[in-house]
Parts: sequence; structure tokens; C-alpha cells
Amino acid sequence: MTQRPEPLWPLFAELTTLDGVGPKTAQALEGMDIVAPRDLLFTLPHGVIDRRPRASVQDADLPGVVTVEVTVGRHMKPAQRGRPYRIHVEDAQTGFQLVFFHGRSDYLSRVLPEGARRLVSGRVELFDGMAQMVHPDHILPPDEAATLPQFEPVYPLTSGVTQKLMARASADALARAPELGEWIDGPLKAREGWPDWRDAVARAHAPEGADDLAPSAKARARLAYDELMAHQLTLALARVNRRKGKGRVTQGDGALRRRVLAALPFRPTGAQMRAMDEIATDMAAPQKMNRLLQGDVGAGKTLVAFMALLIAVEAGGQGVMMAPTEILARQHLEGLQPLAESAGVVVELLTGRDKGSERKAKLAALARGDIQVLLGTHAVFQADVVFDDLRLAIVDEQHRFGVRQRLELGRKGAGADVLVMTATPIPRSLALAQYGDMDVSVLDEKPPGRKPIRTALVSSERMEEVVAHLQRAVSEGRQAYWVCPLVEESESVDLTAAEDRFKHLRAALGEGVVGLVHGQMPPAEKDAAMAKFVAGDTQVLVATTVIEVGVNVPNASIMVIERAEWFGLAQLHQLRGRVGRGEAESTCLLMYRPPLNDAGMKRLTTLRETEDGFRISEVDLEMRGAGDLIGTAQSGLPRFRVADLEHQAGLMAMAQSDARKLLADDPTLESPRGQAARMLLWLMRQDEAIRLISVG
Repeated sequence: MTQRPEPLWPLFAELTTLDGVGPKTAQALEGMDIVAPRDLLFTLPHGVIDRRPRASVQDADLPGVVTVEVTVGRHMKPAQRGRPYRIHVEDAQTGFQLVFFHGRSDYLSRVLPEGARRLVSGRVELFDGMAQMVHPDHILPPDEAATLPQFEPVYPLTSGVTQKLMARASADALARAPELGEWIDGPLKAREGWPDWRDAVARAHAPEGADDLAPSAKARARLAYDELMAHQLTLALARVNRRKGKGRVTQGDGALRRRVLAALPFRPTGAQMRAMDEIATDMAAPQKMNRLLQGDVGAGKTLVAFMALLIAVEAGGQGVMMAPTEILARQHLEGLQPLAESAGVVVELLTGRDKGSERKAKLAALARGDIQVLLGTHAVFQADVVFDDLRLAIVDEQHRFGVRQRLELGRKGAGADVLVMTATPIPRSLALAQYGDMDVSVLDEKPPGRKPIRTALVSSERMEEVVAHLQRAVSEGRQAYWVCPLVEESESVDLTAAEDRFKHLRAALGEGVVGLVHGQMPPAEKDAAMAKFVAGDTQVLVATTVIEVGVNVPNASIMVIERAEWFGLAQLHQLRGRVGRGEAESTCLLMYRPPLNDAGMKRLTTLRETEDGFRISEVDLEMRGAGDLIGTAQSGLPRFRVADLEHQAGLMAMAQSDARKLLADDPTLESPRGQAARMLLWLMRQDEAIRLISVG
């Protein structure tokens, strides 16, 4: 099964074998990601033109496309160059004009001879009370009326590709589409009322009105489901394959965990307890754990992660936790050190800074098993880092970790369980697209003691008021972040923005009160500036967005975000989550430069109204779309041609359970439905999945 099945060959032939497609057109189509006839099948029309004939332009909705039979009247040739050529015509009820710019009279008198009957179709507009059809799209003798489709699909185009060509090439691709076996679960298909695959493709290319273009139209929903199903089948195969890899049973006696819980000043939330149980159950099973821990800002992921690491230690093994940056790795260490001490567990930090003899000593201790929990940056995956008995690897993900890196991670410890943490609440449909191969635990409650953060919108014209407010807060011993926007195009610009703001605040608040950190600084300086702020030596930290991830300064209770309208919703939510971690009431000021456009207004008011990261991510998805939300290029998120994750979120969850059920019933895909599913994987170019089947 490593060769494409024969029924699909015509769909994967050269583009130039299609009707009307030469080498130049083929090249233009490649610019639209169309490289085979199959791709045309999944490039669906995004509009439809109603060409049904009507009696007269008089009762039509103008401006709009009208198809009407007329008697051709007088030709009015232009008196001077550059003026349009007009032809008066009469339909059953009224007269109007056909208008041609640069019209050639010999051609027009041949196609539209005076006194003849013609069917004309095109856009009609009123001009000075007179209806005009400028450059009709179609002019036909009445006896050829049947050749005009009643509804004409409108395709996406690129330069060098016309509607006519797309229609011809698509029709040819459709003619090659074979009847295929059914890969969708029978009862599901019946319940949704979906057509067969070939029928669905044909219907999607022949819409009869706006309803047929909606994501909810039966033919489109079916094709979207096919795409999502192929994607989820690939993820489910990867999951099954990973579970075949022998994991290890890791069970603890709970002694260390009890000590830590007893030392905590509060009880964990219900969501935290539930996640801890799910993780403990996974680790105790003989298969490898592959779980995603998803939690909102401040939902207490670190505690859950540490409890999981303690299970590894209780079982006599080791755990490793990897953070995306050194600052974060250090923060994990600071946060976990007191807990580790209460349990008597040895925790150590390894980053790119460890050099020479110090590094050697750490590696030796790790290999002997003296270090029980290792925290660090990706330095923990270098070849010379050897564990005595690695049971659990935790990745604090921040989107920089795709499916591929997860696989590499699992190879470090022979049967190590893997837990991935993400602090970015992702709408369910996207979480399934990106993490569909994983089991998911969600932390959706705030731990006790987290106070709500007051969020306000302030125009940048009130800058001086804000600075005065800051002055009062600083004199009361409070700390504040002041975030300046990052100007992508030019790092020198955002540098000056941050530096100017730093100078301005330093002049207002006094020397030694204000610190500065930005992306252009050498890491050591950046860390030093952060450290001073964490220690409370500086009270205001002016920063570009380098602080959004994980920084924890409980005394910081004010967050000012300048030009907030430039930031994405998720980013603003992450930044706001840096305050509200201590005893004081916290405030987040979103400063914007008026006038705000609608989108900017919606983003900032959404943020003012809710602190629920999952709600915020849903609004973000509606506003920006899936690709932008997690940056398609780096996210490992698949590009779907038909499926629309904003409007078809429900289909993704259906596809996941359907794919998992199919593989549970038929692990080798040998049944008739299994064979059809293999065909689907070939059709959708899921090479990774095909490799997994042939290996399996």
C-alpha cells in the first residue's frame, strides 16, 4: 500500500492534461496551490451568479445581474473617440441600453444586428434613470438559451486565470472523479444527511444560491468533514503508534505529594485535582502518556506539573521540565524550590549558561540519579545530557513546539511519559487540530486568592494623567509594567519608542525607579534588568513584549499597555495576566491612540469585559481566523481547503471521535470502511499517515 491507488491516478495527473490548461496557465494555478486536478476539486466556488432568465429588467433588483430576452434596436455609434458605443434594446416591458467601451462597430453589428432577438446576461445599473448593461457577459440567440447555466459558480482567481478557465478545468477534473467507497460512519452520515463523496463534489461546484455556499450546506459540510477526518485519522494513527512504543508503569506511594499539599497555604482547585488524577492514571498505565495540560493565565499549571514530577520521583525515577526561555526556567526554579524543599526533593537548573566544570558536575549528578528533577531550556536535550532513569518529560510549550519536536522529546527517555503545557487558551476546534493526537486536561478555574483585575481603556491623549497615577502608586510602594509595542518592520523604531518612554518616565518618577528591557539587549543585561525588578530595586519596568511569558512578580499590580490596539487579543490577555498575582488590587490600562477602528474597539472592549481566556480566544478566532490566531507557518496547524475552523468547529470534534473509533474497531484498516479510509488518506495527501499504516 505504498503506491497511490489506481482509481486516484487521473486526479493526480499533470495539470496540463486538463481541458484548457497549457503550461503557462498551469504555472499560474500553482500560485494558488493547485498542482493537480485533485486540487481543483477542493477549490470551491465562493460566489454564484443567478443567470435564470426573467421577463424584464424592470422588476429586477438593481444594480445586479439580469438575464433577459431582448429585441435589438438602434446602434448609437460614438461621435468622438473614447466615448462608449450604445445599443438600444427592448425587453417585454421596457427599453434599456447595452454599453460597450472601445466597441468595434463591425463586430457589434454582426453579433447584435438590428431587429434580431437575443438573450443577454450581465450586470445592469441605473444611470440617470436609464437602465444600462455594460459589456454583457453573454449574448446568445434565443434557441441557444439552454447552453447558459442557470447558476454560474464564481471561483477564486489569480492573474492569468479567468472564470471561464476555472469552470472548464474544474468540470474536467470533476469528470475524472471516481466513485469511492464510504469512509464516514454510516449512522453519522445518515443523521447529517450528507451525500456520497462524488455527489458532494459535484454539488459543491454547482451552487444554486447563497445557501449552497454556506459552510452548513450539506455538500460542503461533507467535504469539510472529509478533510478534518483525514487529519484526525493521521493524528489518531500517530497516537496509536506512539502507544505501541512501550511506556513504563510509573506509580508513586503519594508520600512526597502529601508533604507538598500539606505545605501549601491553600487547597488546589477542583480542576487542578482532576488534572492531577488524569496524569497519575496515565503514568500508571503501561503505555506512554501523551497529554496536554491547557490552562488560562494563572490557573495554576505549575503546581499540577510539579505533582506529576513528584510521581516520577516517588517511583524512583527522574523528571525534566523544559521552558522556552532562560528567564522562565529560572522562575520555575524559584517557584518550585520551596515546594521541593518541603518534600526533600533535589531540583537543579541546566541552561546554555552552564559551562565547563560546573556543567560537568551537573551532568554527572544527573547520570548518577542524584538530581531528581531537572529544569532548563532546550539545553536539556543536548546529546551529552544523560539521565539515570527519566520517567517524565514536561514541555512548557508557548506555541514554539510542534508535533515533530514532541516526537523528538519522547526519544530521550526510553519509555518516558510526555506532558505538554500551554498557557494560551485555544478554542476547542483549534486545540483538536493542533493537539488531536494528545489527551487533554483543562484548567478552567482560577486558584483561590487570585483577585480580579480592573481593566480600563484610556486615550493616549491622557498620558500625563496616567503618569501622575503611576507616581502615586510608586510612592505607595507598588510596582508597574509599562509595555511598549513592538514595531515589526523596524527594530530600531520600537527601540526608540521604548527608550523614549523610559527617559520620559525616569524624568517624571526619578532616577533608579525605572528599568528598561527590550529584545535588542544582550541576554545578560536583560536578565539583570528583570532581576532588579523582581527584587523590587526598580519599581517600574518599561518593556517591549519580551515579558508576556510567565514572568511572576507578585508585587506588580499595574500594567500599562501603550498602543494596545496594535496587539492581538491573546497577547493582551497574556500581558494582563502578569499582574493580579499578589495581595494588592490590580489594574490594567489599555492605552490607545484615537480614533479606534471597529476591530480595535471590539478587541479592547472584549478584554475589558472578561478575564476568561477561553472566551477571549473564541472572539479572537472569530475576528482573525485560525491561521492568524496561531500563526499557521510555525504552529504545525494544517491548511484546510474546504474546512473552516471558525464556522465548523463542531465537525472537528466529530471527526476526532469518529477517527479514534474507526481505529479501535479496525486497527489495520482492512475492513471495507478501513479500505475506504486508506483511499481518503491518499486523496488528502496524508503521507505521514500512509507511512504509519504501512509500517504498522
